[in-house]
Amino acid sequence: MYGIGEVARASGLGVSALRFYDRAAVLVPAEVDPVTGYRRYSGEQIRAARLIAGLRRVDLPVVDIGRAVAELRDGPAVRKLLDEHLRRLEDGLADARRELSRIHRLLDLEENTLTRISLPAAALAAALDAVRFAAGTDPRLPMINGVLFEAGPEGLTVVATDRYRLAVAEAAGTAVGPPVRVVAPLTFVDELRAAPAGTVTLDLSSSAITAGTPTRELAAEPLDVDFPDHRRLTRAAAPAKRITVDVPALRTTLGGAATVTREHEGIEYDVAILTLDPSGAVRVADEDAWAADEQAHVAVNREFLLQALDAGGGGQLVLELDGPIGPLAVRGTGTYSILMPVRL
Repeated sequence: MYGIGEVARASGLGVSALRFYDRAAVLVPAEVDPVTGYRRYSGEQIRAARLIAGLRRVDLPVVDIGRAVAELRDGPAVRKLLDEHLRRLEDGLADARRELSRIHRLLDLEENTLTRISLPAAALAAALDAVRFAAGTDPRLPMINGVLFEAGPEGLTVVATDRYRLAVAEAAGTAVGPPVRVVAPLTFVDELRAAPAGTVTLDLSSSAITAGTPTRELAAEPLDVDFPDHRRLTRAAAPAKRITVDVPALRTTLGGAATVTREHEGIEYDVAILTLDPSGAVRVADEDAWAADEQAHVAVNREFLLQALDAGGGGQLVLELDGPIGPLAVRGTGTYSILMPVRL
């Protein structure tokens, strides 16, 4: 058996830290002298203390450290815990990078930087078509009354949302300059969408957006808003079900389904109720089936679903279903839409 000082020296944990993890029931000494209160640890607990010391250094929460110690003999379980924490750290670092980039823009540290991206007009038009339907128009929410343009090494990503749905599309292109993130006004987006065949050159900065098309020059001032972080919504855990659907067939089925309506802020709209049949195929259900087993169905605004299907292109798309309270995702090649669910 080993005293607390010996364990501290062998593990790298201070004596006060060992006492803390004793109180937290993470690393309880093998023995405690009833008279002196001296703690005694086993050789196996030194190994656990070394593990705790390492996990502390990477900011693993105490609850998860306790899980790791309890499952120390189960290597795969501990590795899974570590992988999950690493993913959270990487997500947090990505969030921090984006936020610091935004702050740099606010401080005008990048006022003279410019990013130029060139891409085919047809690819740009397809990307804009895939998201334009989801753009917000509510004057009370100016931060979503535009389309987000993100230029990076791989090309251009465009994003639009109105809170009830979100659409993302990518277009390959050649970029020169640092990654940039600007929100384009909808009037500019609609003019840009009409660019004729050829190559479009976009110049993006925090103060201006210009587009050179085969026939004219377009210019706009980026909206001075904080567009929502779409990555927080699209990097969720793997969906419960991922199903390939035939778009024309699903549209036909939706058109023949019984009408189910709901109301939001005084506006009535049709609802599409989706479920899976015993073979795992998507089918459209009625309101009685929805009410009988809400957990087996996901309901969304029918018009929004049809628009997302159109934006994803013809042929086949992938639907991602994650239960009645998770968003419904519609994924195509280079496009991605999520629709918020309607509750019973």
